Amino acid sequence: MYDAAPDPYCYGGSTVLRNILGIRDQAALDAFEAVSTAQRAEEPLPDGQLSVRHYKALHRHLFQDVYPWAGKFRTVRIGKEGSAFCYPENIAREMARLFASLGEQRWLGGLSRTDFCARGGHFLATLNAVHPFREGNGRTQTAFFALLADRAGHRVNLDELDPATFLPAMIASFHGNEAPLVAELLKLTL
Repeated sequence: MYDAAPDPYCYGGSTVLRNILGIRDQAALDAFEAVSTAQRAEEPLPDGQLSVRHYKALHRHLFQDVYPWAGKFRTVRIGKEGSAFCYPENIAREMARLFASLGEQRWLGGLSRTDFCARGGHFLATLNAVHPFREGNGRTQTAFFALLADRAGHRVNLDELDPATFLPAMIASFHGNEAPLVAELLKLTL
């Protein structure tokens, strides 16, 4: 669970995120969100130029049935396990900077699998530190990484993603150690 207070995204007196169906039980919301986003992930993903706009459209696509703010940058400060993510007033600037750099690197095209995963790992680590949405950052990141890999001539098998090893790798990357994340990406990338 994220640390955030006070949080206009949540129902008063709770940590349950306001949602389209008005679900106020966390377990029920988690179940609905998992089913809904899994169904949306099976549909064709939005076309785009691997830009900030495309990234927002991807989040909107995945979470449109769950949250009214799907595809919109968060407006509150949040953190997880004592680590603060990018302040909301800086998200648009940092996202523009990150995606401009990705474009300057030709969306990581023409790289070997190893180099692609190394640079892709750095991109994901930075994107995770920005954490532009109130919820759904991880699922949007991995879906975007698969699109990025496809454009760069690599294939990613997200069915092989093991949360038990991937999540600690993302946390390590947040603290400056990207090696575990790169190792996880190499397992997923063909």
